[in-house]
Amino acid sequence: MTQYTPQDKVPLPPADAKVFTTACDYCIVACGYKAYVWPEGTEGGPKANENALGLNFPTGVLGGWVSPNQHNIVSVDGRPHHAVVVPDFQSTVVNKGGNHSIRGGTLALKCYNANGPTKDRLQYPQIRVNGKLTPVDWDTALEVMAAVSKHVLEKYGESAWAMKTYSYEFWENTYAITKLAFGAIGTPAFSVHDKPSMGSDTGGVDDAGIITFSASYQDWAEADVLFISGTDPFETKTIVFTSWIMGGPKLIYALPRRTAGVAYAEANGGLFLQVTPGTDTLLHLAINRIILENGWEDKEFVEKWIASSWDVDAGMGRGPRNTPWQWRTTWGQFSADYESYKKWLLEYEPAQLENAAKVTGVPTEKIRQAAEMLTGAGSSRPKASFAFEKGNYWSNNYLNTASFAAMGLLCGAGNRPGQVISRMGGHQRGWMGGPGYPMDKSPEKLPGRRKIQLDLDRWTAAGNVRFVWVVGTTWTAAMAASQELANSFRKLTVENPNQIKSTNKQDIINALIARVDSGGMVVVDSDIYPVEPINTEFADIVLPAAAWGEHDATRANGERRLRLYSKFYDPPGEAKPDWWAIAKFAKKMGFSGWDWENDNDVFEEAARFSRGGVLDYYALVWYARNNGLRGHEVLRELGTQGIQTPIRWVNGKMEGTARLHDSTLQLDSPQGPTVHAKWLTHFDSHSGKALLLKSPWELWSDFYERVTPDPAKGEFWLSTGRINEIWQSAFDDVRKPYIKQRWPDTWVEIHPDDAAQYGIESGDVVRMFSDDIQVQTGGWVRVKGYKFTDLVKAGHIQSGKGEAIAVAIVSEDVRPGALFTNFLHPASPANSLVHRVPDPFANVHRFKLGKAQIEKIGESPYKKSLDEMTFKPRTVTFTG
Repeated sequence: MTQYTPQDKVPLPPADAKVFTTACDYCIVACGYKAYVWPEGTEGGPKANENALGLNFPTGVLGGWVSPNQHNIVSVDGRPHHAVVVPDFQSTVVNKGGNHSIRGGTLALKCYNANGPTKDRLQYPQIRVNGKLTPVDWDTALEVMAAVSKHVLEKYGESAWAMKTYSYEFWENTYAITKLAFGAIGTPAFSVHDKPSMGSDTGGVDDAGIITFSASYQDWAEADVLFISGTDPFETKTIVFTSWIMGGPKLIYALPRRTAGVAYAEANGGLFLQVTPGTDTLLHLAINRIILENGWEDKEFVEKWIASSWDVDAGMGRGPRNTPWQWRTTWGQFSADYESYKKWLLEYEPAQLENAAKVTGVPTEKIRQAAEMLTGAGSSRPKASFAFEKGNYWSNNYLNTASFAAMGLLCGAGNRPGQVISRMGGHQRGWMGGPGYPMDKSPEKLPGRRKIQLDLDRWTAAGNVRFVWVVGTTWTAAMAASQELANSFRKLTVENPNQIKSTNKQDIINALIARVDSGGMVVVDSDIYPVEPINTEFADIVLPAAAWGEHDATRANGERRLRLYSKFYDPPGEAKPDWWAIAKFAKKMGFSGWDWENDNDVFEEAARFSRGGVLDYYALVWYARNNGLRGHEVLRELGTQGIQTPIRWVNGKMEGTARLHDSTLQLDSPQGPTVHAKWLTHFDSHSGKALLLKSPWELWSDFYERVTPDPAKGEFWLSTGRINEIWQSAFDDVRKPYIKQRWPDTWVEIHPDDAAQYGIESGDVVRMFSDDIQVQTGGWVRVKGYKFTDLVKAGHIQSGKGEAIAVAIVSEDVRPGALFTNFLHPASPANSLVHRVPDPFANVHRFKLGKAQIEKIGESPYKKSLDEMTFKPRTVTFTG
């Protein structure tokens, strides 16, 4: 690779440049940005009155400026224009003063430039003819899709027609997706990008009555102690860390790997609990037990806000018992009031301190210290908050989240400023569902005739899907046992004898219908780039999508702050927003109600489905309509500050909501279109009280024992995660020379003792592999048992294979016997080494519990070069 050389000059936007407000496209924080656009041939001057930034250049240290990575050339109305994308230097919310991460600081480089690294953007609809993608017009592509879809629905039913989509790429798109899939089609064969079903990622927290994005960023700043489970916000939500956490609370981290955030915590009076992968439940239970043994729980809070025995006897205040969260919270193995929870935990042997320390790998003194820090150990009680993410719920999903919620509740957290229990987030909150998931049509049931959302991965691998529309996700590379899933796709698509041989539309339709009727599958993929293998190999039809900056769109961030992401340049070729493609397809199918003319039409229609929900923005649209305005224009006026949902109408104006379950929030009678949900000031249960749920280790222990690596066989735990500079699958980052030079390849961290045993040094190329990847098959209607052992006895578990190639980094930040790697790098996705046996209660994958052997297979070019990549530790100690 040629060494990256930055530009030595960047044009300033002239005073008359057009200015658009937007937010970062990447992590959950969604920092506020401004895009300055102007025609080529002019530029601004260094004086404040000569440039659109209104700044005198050069500016002071950390003042507003434009870096080479914040400039690009784009097309506006078919003409070349400069585009500068910089943080909002005047921001008073989210990224105060223009703070930003390296991800957001390179946003301009993601814009389409025909003469730059993004020139491979998909620009035209294509159909695979004789194995090669061939451009066609939109009508042809959509008519083929409609003809095949009608055949599938008529002959095989709704569950044979599937969608696999993102959950984050703007409300306009996800509303259109759900209106099609759940409303018009009525299919249960549906899941979003990061899970196999529509089950909850955070079932235990949900069932406790806690809405998972209930906190504001101010709550993290106001806490005295912050327990962070399964994530490092410095690496993954950088501005929440640097603007809202640093210099604030003492931090307790529960992670299997030492990180930069951990280094900060330890240098600033915090604590690191280096937990063995998959054992968080026992860590939480041990802390809870110490709290209860010593009487350190918040007794006043417990008395007022925890469900009583009466609430439990009445169904834990959750109502009927015919949905997953309802039967879970009324099931004897989980349900409890305070007294029965306390009795259970104090008698529960796996939660004993010595046992928990042995299994989790966290020393007894550190577990006790965590309990003391969270409660004050009988002296002045600190304000404790609890933040969690994927390392928590992508391992032992239900039990981890239930025990985590119980820990927070015992400490009096959940409904007060600075005392909250909340997710920190991954993607932005771009899901705006219309019609609900058709649970009644799901063919999957647990014992007791308990319906759950369908596992689309398993359903597809079993050959039950005949047509699938994939929207903006890598799917086969991203899901658990990804190599096995890709093999299933290959058999159902390119290895089926019925392939398209002609460009004639009817011949195309006939070939695809013949494949469907022979047991094969037709794949449509909507995306912005070529993505291996989903659209480079498997897809029969590929549709080009318009992306961030190419159409007006909306979504919320991790504190439910809604902003408009403005269009400021042209999409490439014939690329269209996904809502547009879906609407055109729906009309080809003969469905009515799809006559949207623009993004705002979709936004305003979706508003009624938000009403009464966490992301309620109906009051904004109501206000716009009553004043002859468009909803998007009202948001445009709010700029990068936006407004926090749910939006309420109070005394003649819109008012945002800082936090949910807020016992300090004073509400008068609802005004205008406002709906006051009970959970605004109470917990999300019928009684308004939170629920303590038991989390029995034995419901999980058989699976955990089966997948625990055997050192005698050279097996390691393989965990995955994000790293600061890279977003997701690096789909943009591999096209940013600045980032590409820093991380030109994927990597894996290995402890020095393990590296020495296998003759591995930093910079070596290694192969991670396993032929013992557990894969669940069939078993749509389970009669007995929820445990892994029950699946084995029923013949629903088989062993598969997986492998990934990476560059080794020898590091003491991982514990012996464990590996840590980038979770979704396109060069070699590591999820092929993750078991495909979903959590039985949530039906979501356990991505953090991979298993692999390792061997050196060569040396990378980075081992002896200083031009690219570095193997130095990231855990630099710094203070706030």
